[in-house]
Amino acid sequence: MTACPPPVLPDEHLATGTARLSVRYRGRFSPETIQRLILDSCERLAEPARVRTHLVVLAEHLATEHLDALSRIEGAPGSGLPRVLFVCSHDAGRSQMAAALLAHHAQGDVVLSSAGTHPAAAVEPVVAQVLTEAGVDLTDAFPTPPTDEVVQAADIVITMGCGDACPVPPGRRYLDWPVTDPEGAPIAVVRGIRDEIDAHITELLTSRPSS
Repeated sequence: MTACPPPVLPDEHLATGTARLSVRYRGRFSPETIQRLILDSCERLAEPARVRTHLVVLAEHLATEHLDALSRIEGAPGSGLPRVLFVCSHDAGRSQMAAALLAHHAQGDVVLSSAGTHPAAAVEPVVAQVLTEAGVDLTDAFPTPPTDEVVQAADIVITMGCGDACPVPPGRRYLDWPVTDPEGAPIAVVRGIRDEIDAHITELLTSRPSS
């Protein structure tokens, strides 16, 4: 497994990631804040050793999501797109399908995040397969835990079977979609789950207030 860089002795991967994101967020976040979020993301993904490959790269992606959420919370220019967070138990099936399908339909008009209260090591292969069949790409997706920044930045939080463990932030629109868990289900059933989620997505977009 790729180890997280220790906080007191950053290795070249941490330094490279910090430098890259410092350019992207110049004038908004200090290198120290960026480094802290990369390390925090690395610890979240590694605990308890769920993510076993490309850990530093994935940590940089997760840190980027956190920084974008912080930008929204702080009202940074250009961060005003509506944000939707999908949460399920493992972030390996339902929430990943929902986020991918909404991204596909919204065409850049919405910022999407997904999370799991107990994240799995990887997205279910059958989930990626049924999305590919529908013309939706899930190549770069990976399960993540919910974070305070992402939850606070969300305009809509949609839970999908995680029960009382799901975050329900005050002052945000909250929806619950009781969708069947695709874990271990045959592909025909997973296709049905995909179509059910897609119907929810269509309804969500139809009910969205016009700008």
